[in-house]
Amino acid sequence: MEHLQPIPDHLRKGLKILFVGFNPSIRSAETGHHFANPTNRFWKLLFQAGLTPKQYVPEEDGQLLNLGYGLTNIVARPTKEAAEISKAEYLEGAALLQQKIKNYQPKAVCFVGKGVYQQFSSRRAVDWGEQPESVMPGTVEYVAPSSSGLVRMKLGDMIEIYKGLKKFT
Repeated sequence: MEHLQPIPDHLRKGLKILFVGFNPSIRSAETGHHFANPTNRFWKLLFQAGLTPKQYVPEEDGQLLNLGYGLTNIVARPTKEAAEISKAEYLEGAALLQQKIKNYQPKAVCFVGKGVYQQFSSRRAVDWGEQPESVMPGTVEYVAPSSSGLVRMKLGDMIEIYKGLKKFT
């Protein structure tokens, strides 16, 4: 997996929502696009929650900037599964993510997966939705389910949680 390159972030100042994933999948690294695994439901979730006007495909990930949405990951290294990510990588990734949040100042940061937020915040007990206390003052931190096809949550339940992001759009 050493030959796989990280995929580019899609960031700019004044974002409404910055979506943060765990790290790129092998498929994302191969294509150079976020949430590219065919079993990943990210694009379907955004559309069905009313956050995008159509269901985008991974190759259109850069177009989310036009809607005020950014994309990044807590760890840049592509892996087959998040379990391959080391504690040191998470710590380094969390520090880099704090820098990105400080630089780009999105209105809200949506962590796509409870585990992503747990690694970022060092908090164990985390509920879905808006977090009562932000790690980064001045930014709303929002936790949504991972869109990975491995997640066993019902799509309808996931959509309801993603709909909570509409107030930042």
